[in-house]
Amino acid sequence: MDTLQQDLLPTPDPTPETPEASALALSRRGFLRTAALTGGGLAAVAGLAACAPAATGAGWTFGPAFSPAPSAPAAAATAAASAAGTAAPSASHDMNANPSPAASSSTPPVSGAIPPGWSAHDVEARDKVRRYVGDLAPAFKDIYPAPAFLKLAAILGVEDDYPALHQKPAFVQVPQLVLNDALTPLTPEVVAGVKVFKLTIDEIQAKIDELLPPVAGLGYNKSWPGPTIRVNQGDKIRVEFTNNLKETTGVHFHGVEFDDFFQDGVPFVTQLPIVPGQTYAYEFTASNAGSLMYHSHHNATDQVGRGLLGAFIVDAKPEPIKADRDYIWISNDELGGFTINGHGFPATVPVLAAAGETVRVRFMNEGIMMHPWHLHGLPMRVVARDGHPLGGAEFTCDTLGVNPGERYDVLIEAKTLGIWAFHCHILPHAEAANGMFGMVNTMIVVPKASDVDAIVKALLA
Repeated sequence: MDTLQQDLLPTPDPTPETPEASALALSRRGFLRTAALTGGGLAAVAGLAACAPAATGAGWTFGPAFSPAPSAPAAAATAAASAAGTAAPSASHDMNANPSPAASSSTPPVSGAIPPGWSAHDVEARDKVRRYVGDLAPAFKDIYPAPAFLKLAAILGVEDDYPALHQKPAFVQVPQLVLNDALTPLTPEVVAGVKVFKLTIDEIQAKIDELLPPVAGLGYNKSWPGPTIRVNQGDKIRVEFTNNLKETTGVHFHGVEFDDFFQDGVPFVTQLPIVPGQTYAYEFTASNAGSLMYHSHHNATDQVGRGLLGAFIVDAKPEPIKADRDYIWISNDELGGFTINGHGFPATVPVLAAAGETVRVRFMNEGIMMHPWHLHGLPMRVVARDGHPLGGAEFTCDTLGVNPGERYDVLIEAKTLGIWAFHCHILPHAEAANGMFGMVNTMIVVPKASDVDAIVKALLA
């Protein structure tokens, strides 16, 4: 089964259970667990539609390079490179370069008549949204009031009976952290009171969206982002990493307050690098709670940029922040361009909620740029920064800038029905001449929790 991302189902208890008890069921509380919908939920994951760099071997590399804004010659060159079996670079570390990725490669050429007053841009932009909604469009008839459904149908042009109307949404056609975390959560073995997690570090082929060829990347447990490691505050944990790469690496648990600094994961500062074929263990007590991360801290510009990153969640006991749904949103701007949870629009998983529910979105920036996340129509209440509750310093906004390495937790009250755009407001990260791409998602608010369940079941059918 293709896997979406961790936000779809209830958060599993990290303590092992029987197979029967660990079977996850669709539920209103569970749908938007730690994902992305970054990239995480039906409206919170995004990634760029640009070709990615070829895989590197054991050598040290500086990372991929951003493509210029899309143009007809550039698109032709990309197609020629693809036909030749090569990949165009997708991210550059030159901050003076145009940060717009080449988004055109995931958009089929316009065919057929262009409606009066429109241009090819309008047709391509609509096709991106059609792919994002896919065969969910008919389901909206049973969810939204008739006048709203008719407007949505007219906007999408469902009378055309276009191909995407009979296909799963783009975000269901590619592997996703959301479903991985939900359906096959990373579950520890408990040994003498220590929760032991085992992960591999692998070369992978990553799909940015359903139309692009895979790009060469790296991943934990062959996944980008890696599986979410979730524990309770005070747990003693041991995380074992087996290095299947052709080069050395190291793993840093970002934001953890260690008692033993030799667990900090920085080669040649706190440890020797993990050589190919070696298994290395980090053992510590999860003393501080909150939204944390884990990633490579060795040749990191390349290794983190190509996918060695993941969420590390330490649940407080008791949990001071209350929400009905929980969503992880990891941004990156190197492998594959501008992504949320490893994917770009339209392959980003929306954030789903029922009216009256509260959604917690955990923004995590694993890239090299600041991204200001803007939610249309609904305010965000910022309740934690870098894992620390803000208390009396909480504030409300509709645009929140998240710098590299930062984590922000926000609460969103789903008080108004609709499909609300949710995107990076550095516009070249979100829209190009052929429509939206990259760091774009939506938050979909439906009338009842049962409507969320119905959507999830339709996606998984």
